[in-house]
Amino acid sequence: MTRLEGSCHCGAVQFRIESDLADLYRCDCSLCRMKNAVMITVPERAFTLVAGADMLSEYNWNARIARHFFCSKCGIYTFHRKRSMPDHYGINVNGLAGVDLTGRPIRLADGTGMSVKAQGAREAWTGPRTD
Repeated sequence: MTRLEGSCHCGAVQFRIESDLADLYRCDCSLCRMKNAVMITVPERAFTLVAGADMLSEYNWNARIARHFFCSKCGIYTFHRKRSMPDHYGINVNGLAGVDLTGRPIRLADGTGMSVKAQGAREAWTGPRTD
C-alpha cells in the first residue's frame, strides 16, 4: 500500500489515504455523473482527515445514507462515506497529489440501481456492471 496525500482545490481540506489504486471507478448515479469524479474505495482505517473538518459541507439525498463531502470554500468534492459500505470511504482520485490517471483502467460502477429508494430497490451493491 502507498500513502497518498490529497486535498480540495484551495487546500483547506486535506486528507491522506493508504491505497494501491487498483480499482478506479466512476459511478453512474445522478450525483456522481454530474460531479464526474474518478474514485477509489478505502476502508476507514486507510483514511485520515488531516485538516479542514470545519470547512467541509455535507450533502445527503434520497435515502440520506451516503454522506458526500465538499469543501465549503472552493466547492470541490473530496470524499464520501459510502452507502453500500458504510465503513469505507469513496475518495476523489483527482484530488490526490501526483496521481496520473493516463492509461489506467476505470470501471463503471452501477449506482443507478441504488439511486432511488423505490419499492423493490436493492439494499446493497451487487458488484460492477458487466455490460
